[in-house]
Formats: sequence, structure tokens, C-alpha cells
Amino acid sequence: MELIKNKEFGGERPLYCRRSLRLEGVTIHAGESALKETADIEADGCRFEGKYPFWCCERFTVRNCLFTEGARAALWYSKGLLMEDTLVEAPKMFREMEDLTLRRVRIPNAAETLWSCRGVTLEDVEIEKGDYLFMHSSDLKVNSLKLQGNYSFQYAKNVEIRNSVLNTKDAFWETENVTVFDSVINGEYLGWYSKGLRLVNCRIGGTQPLCYATGLVLENCVLDADADLAFEYSDVQADIRGAVTSVKNPRSGVVTADSYGSVILDDNIKAPADCKILTR
Repeated sequence: MELIKNKEFGGERPLYCRRSLRLEGVTIHAGESALKETADIEADGCRFEGKYPFWCCERFTVRNCLFTEGARAALWYSKGLLMEDTLVEAPKMFREMEDLTLRRVRIPNAAETLWSCRGVTLEDVEIEKGDYLFMHSSDLKVNSLKLQGNYSFQYAKNVEIRNSVLNTKDAFWETENVTVFDSVINGEYLGWYSKGLRLVNCRIGGTQPLCYATGLVLENCVLDADADLAFEYSDVQADIRGAVTSVKNPRSGVVTADSYGSVILDDNIKAPADCKILTR
């Protein structure tokens, strides 16, 4: 493997189409597509300032690096990424990618990030301003994610999340086969139009959660006081610990809780309109 150490590059495609390359302490200045169409690349302690440095790449490792705001849209159309201990200040990262793992990565400006990606693993990742995170992505395994940003995981499929704190309005809309374990989810309008959403040992906050859902399951969950008007038009099996502020017009299934502030069943309820509301 060729080693490039403590060098600086800029302009258009300075390392285009290279193979088997290790970069140590390298700076990529303003320009475009510095490492486009590369394979078997290692970057350690590097700084990326230019746009689109890793497009159409295969089998690459990024450790202890910095992507400045100018390195926007840095990783697209690539596969086989391992990124560790890295700060990503650039928005619109990780698009149309396969087989990517992020460990101990911080992304403070994550707007429109991780779109249409497949085979994603996140461990100990912190994300801020993450609006529309994971749009149209699939086959995700997430552990210890701290997320601040709205509209996350829309249209995502086959997702497993553990030990996370998600502060995100309109999360999990129109998702399929999502399971969340041992996590806190704060945000309005959680999980609308989802299919196969399962929440286990979770704490849920925000108004009108889990409406219009099919195959919705809650196991040993807690709903905060502001999680009112829950389950409207949903097919739900819910085991809730503590009180529920209000339930409105669930379509079918069983909801069990310690107590209810109110249960609203009015003329707008949809067939089969046979959901059982039980008190433990």
C-alpha cells in the first residue's frame, strides 16, 4: 500500500482513480472529487475541505478525520466504508451508499444525511440538525445514537435501534419493519402510517403519537403526559406502564395501561372499531 503523509492537495481530482493508498495527516483543500473512483483507501488524521472527496469509492476506512463544512456531499455512491472517531461538519453526507459503519462519529450539521443507503451500522454516534435523516434507507442497525433533528427515518425499512435518545418530530413516517429497544423518543406525530413498528421498553413523548399505523406493537412502554390523542385509526397491541393522557379512536387491537385521562370514541372511528381499552 502506497503511503502519502503530511501532504496537501487541492483543485480538481488530485488523487482520482487511485488504488491501495494510505493517507496520513493529509489535507484536501478547496476543489472537487479529490478521491473519486478510488478503492482500498485508508485515511487517518486527515482534513477534508473540498467538495465530493469520496464519490464512487469502494472499500475505504476513515479514522480521526475532519470534514469541514466545505466538504459537503463528501460520500456518495460508494460502498464498504468504515468511519471511526471522526467529526463531520459538512451537510448532505452519505447518499446512495452500501455497507457503511460509523463508530464514535459526530455530525453537528446533518441536514439531508444518510439518504437511500443500504446496510448501515451506527454505534455511539451523535447527530444534530438531522432533518430528514435516513430518508429511504434500509437494513439499519443503530446503537447508542443521540439524535436531534426532525422527520427522521421517513420511508425507512428493516431498522433496529437500541439504547438511543431520539429528539425528532415526525419520526418513522411510512416506515416498514422497525423495532426500537430501550430508548427515549421525543417528538410530535410519531410513527404515522407506519407498518410493523415495534417499541420495546421505550419512553415516548409528544402529541398525537402512533396514529394511522398498521401492525403497531408497544411492549412495556411509558407515554409522557404530552403524548395525548394516541393511536388514532391504528391497529395496535400496546402494553403501557403508568397513565395514558388520552386515546382517540383506535381502529383495532388491545391497549392496556394503568389508567387513562380520557378515551375518545366518537362517530369518526373507523371499522372494525373493536379495539379493547383495558386497565391493568
